[in-house]
Amino acid sequence: MGCTTTPETTNEPTPPVTEQADYTFDPSGPPAGHSSHGAELNKGPRQAGYLMGTTSNVSFPITTDSPEAQKFFNQGVGQIHGFWYLEAERSFRQVLKLDPGHPMAYWGITMANSGNRSRSKPLIAKSVAGKSRVSERERLWIDCTSTYLKESDSKKRKTARIKAFQTIAEKSPDDLEAQAFYTLALYGDVRAKKNYEDIEKRISAILAKNPQHPCHHYRIHLWDYKDAKRALPSVGQCGQSAPGIAHMWHMPGHILSRLKRYNDAAWHQEASARVDHAHMMRDRVMPDRIHNFAHNNEWLTRNLGHAGRVRHGLTMAKNMIDLPRLPSVKTNGTWTVSTRGSYTYGKRHLYGLMTGYELWDEILVLKDTRYLRPGKAAADKAKYWRLLASAYINTDKTTESEALLGQMEKMLAEQQAGKTKAGTTAEAKAKAAKKKASDVRRDKSNAERPFNTAINTLTRGIAETKMYRALAKGDKAAAKTFLAKASDIRGDRKAMLQFRVGDTEDALKSASAAVKSGAEQARPLATQAYLLHITKKSAEAKAAFEHLRRIAPQLDLDVQCFARLAPLAESLGLSADWRKPQPTAKDVGLRPPLDDLGPFRWQPSTAPAWSLTDRNQQKFSLGALRGKPVVLIFYLGKGCVHCMDQLNAFDPMAVEFEKQGITLLAVSTDTSAGLRDTFIGYDAKDRHFNFPLLSDPTLKTFRKYRAYDDFEGTPLHGTFLIDANGKMRWQEISYEPFMAPKFLLDEAKRLLAHPAKN
Repeated sequence: MGCTTTPETTNEPTPPVTEQADYTFDPSGPPAGHSSHGAELNKGPRQAGYLMGTTSNVSFPITTDSPEAQKFFNQGVGQIHGFWYLEAERSFRQVLKLDPGHPMAYWGITMANSGNRSRSKPLIAKSVAGKSRVSERERLWIDCTSTYLKESDSKKRKTARIKAFQTIAEKSPDDLEAQAFYTLALYGDVRAKKNYEDIEKRISAILAKNPQHPCHHYRIHLWDYKDAKRALPSVGQCGQSAPGIAHMWHMPGHILSRLKRYNDAAWHQEASARVDHAHMMRDRVMPDRIHNFAHNNEWLTRNLGHAGRVRHGLTMAKNMIDLPRLPSVKTNGTWTVSTRGSYTYGKRHLYGLMTGYELWDEILVLKDTRYLRPGKAAADKAKYWRLLASAYINTDKTTESEALLGQMEKMLAEQQAGKTKAGTTAEAKAKAAKKKASDVRRDKSNAERPFNTAINTLTRGIAETKMYRALAKGDKAAAKTFLAKASDIRGDRKAMLQFRVGDTEDALKSASAAVKSGAEQARPLATQAYLLHITKKSAEAKAAFEHLRRIAPQLDLDVQCFARLAPLAESLGLSADWRKPQPTAKDVGLRPPLDDLGPFRWQPSTAPAWSLTDRNQQKFSLGALRGKPVVLIFYLGKGCVHCMDQLNAFDPMAVEFEKQGITLLAVSTDTSAGLRDTFIGYDAKDRHFNFPLLSDPTLKTFRKYRAYDDFEGTPLHGTFLIDANGKMRWQEISYEPFMAPKFLLDEAKRLLAHPAKN
């Protein structure tokens, strides 16, 4: 289960590239890049689907003369059961490609977007419009879905949805898909209706007829927050029923986490990560464009820490930080990254592991790297300085710790002053506006709030640093005082520090409390066993130690938290490797080798080769640019107004990209003549673009890069970052052009500062 890689896949899902006539944008149609079938199909997948063969075994017959369309429809239904909605929509769009206008394909796309009423309403309307061509059974599905989507109130819509699928289930008692979708509808309101047992009976009835039906997934969701052990019959079957859907491996990890079986949970979440990695590398998808990818890896990292597999957890956290980031929020003209993306989770858990396990040496190794370097926000700097100060003083780097302590005290004074000024200003402004007293207080509080995180972090960080300084000087009384002020140090860390300041009884109580609050976690048990051992409580120490050995068979012996248990192990007659192998549990099903599911680490794919000419017939090629990073913009010709906006946004940044050694190029649907019109005199000032424009009127290169709608045969906007070795490090493909050049420049600098892992 270490860091392994697999050879780069060559399985391309895109159709073979063939020559076609020059593309010409039709100004009478929708805007360039937009779907000709309505705005509701702008979003979602625009590239062709393929039959995966690993997304569950379900049967949902539709009226079609295309056996392939039927296979794609079944695949889409299975993907819906696995909550893989993007790929479900792709499968249903492929049905439309094979059987144009099929109303059940629109029904499927509707179901894949059931949480987005603005998209699902016009989609189901298309389904209703064409329902005369399908069977009475299919018309029932369409009508029932259309009926509940008419409800604008969410509660009424939920009730209507249950009633709709109940109607279908009652008319088709032997149809497993009718029963499964009715079950899913019931689950959507289970917390209000409290009908857990009824839903469980329905799931059991489906599985009695098809033991590998993906509704194992629904059982896990049903009992996840209610009574996790009730889901155990599906834990060992869920992923196995649809091994190509990462979420189906992830959800059993939820149950095992609830049951405090962290090592088993981590296996499932690693399986999920590997399946996602295989998919992303095969289909050239950016990591955080995958449903639940970051969420899964966050769980994985946390559970690895609970299981004592610290090195593996650190690797995963760093992997998340290394991944390409995508812009999420535009605030005051600034694009930011998601607070729920891989990068943010990776940073959070890396800090958590290093602090919790007191990995002081490792912190100093990474202090100037991308992994720990803070952002510009005061709260980020405060957190970083606190971590670094503790690492310095615990590795006898007194000079460095004292200097950093001074920086923290200075920053604290600045933040406190800033808070006072902001609050006073807001208060005065509110009073001048003659607001109510409660509103004055609210305005003042709102103005002060942005300073609070940094102030609290710095206050506690200063106390923590002074505590360690006092301990180093042997002043236990002062250390005890500062420990109380560092009020967010809890659990087993607090127990060890209490012991060091001489509060042995309090230390043992805190250790016991940590074991209770962190039940079945390796670190609290290890701390408790250690403290019991050195305080001569031999029987209790042995019990805690044996408990640790039972639950953490793969913990890292070289981490100090566990390494200091060596004398205890020796006293019990155990070898240097005192870990206890754990047999595979009987309730986890047949587990495939993890390497068979995918690689441990995502790796960027090789960028497709291309050779194109500019307006003067000068030839450019990716091969000739090898050794230098490239940003490649695909735009939809001079007739696309938004494309011109994009080129104008990137144009002033061309010199900045060049300073970083990055070549900026744009690929157009235009002919050479069109490029001349665009490149020279694109505005009244007759300016020139600061980067070459290249011609691809047959869309051959567009299709190679998947900046192409396979369903409608039209180009899409695409922006790509290719490194010096020809690896695709970042991409964004959309019906709209990418408009954040500064974000991409910053991301390019970050990604290119370290090579892709091989």
